[in-house]
Amino acid sequence: MSTPTRRTRNLFEPAARKPFKLSRSKLEDYLNCPRCFYLDRRLGIGQPSGPPFNLNSAVDHLLKKEFDHYRAIGEPHPLMQAHGIDAIPYRDARLADWRENFKGVTHHHAATNLIISGAVDDLWIDPKGGVSVVDYKSTSKDSEVNIDADWQISYKRQMEIYQWLLRRTGLNISATGYFVYCNGRRNRESFDGRLEFSVKIISYVGDDGWVEPCIEAAHRCLTSNDIPPLNPVCEFCNYRAAAQEVEQESV
Repeated sequence: MSTPTRRTRNLFEPAARKPFKLSRSKLEDYLNCPRCFYLDRRLGIGQPSGPPFNLNSAVDHLLKKEFDHYRAIGEPHPLMQAHGIDAIPYRDARLADWRENFKGVTHHHAATNLIISGAVDDLWIDPKGGVSVVDYKSTSKDSEVNIDADWQISYKRQMEIYQWLLRRTGLNISATGYFVYCNGRRNRESFDGRLEFSVKIISYVGDDGWVEPCIEAAHRCLTSNDIPPLNPVCEFCNYRAAAQEVEQESV
């Protein structure tokens, strides 16, 4: 975990003419807590970062290599066939950049002068030319994986932002996307130096109608000179408030 420090670079300046880049994850931050979002993007005080999810990243990397094999030969992955998905991995020269974290798919939102960006995991194409956004997820739990929990709204919004971004590239993006969800099995007798996963593909019909209003609202937040009020459901806001109260009492 990194030590939080106040940044002085890459901050939003209301009077600046240069477009300001805002990632998909930062829009999610705005939805979760406008106050924390403002402190981060406008004032340079970000939330403490957690440890990297290296095992999840390894699963993502290996899945990309696996699907890339079938992309190269123009055939469906056996998982796609097993789930009755009539599609193959999509080939596009831009995909390498679209997958890269510090590049990704980008769109300049002219009304706000914000550049919205996001890095996708994969794209599949059906026989009619519809391109589906695909996101890889991994976990380990005893129950079957799904996307029904309240906190998994962030997964759905993630896919919808990718759909919104990719539609602006001119692709025929299908409303139906897919989560390739890998669940590390806990019922093995021993570890033996390896993890085994069950893999499930979950379809999801996205609606990106909220994305543009969200971009505009995030922009209004950034251009204001007033820090948004404390968010009563934000654990970071409540931690800061509680700490400040104790500190004032001890003076």
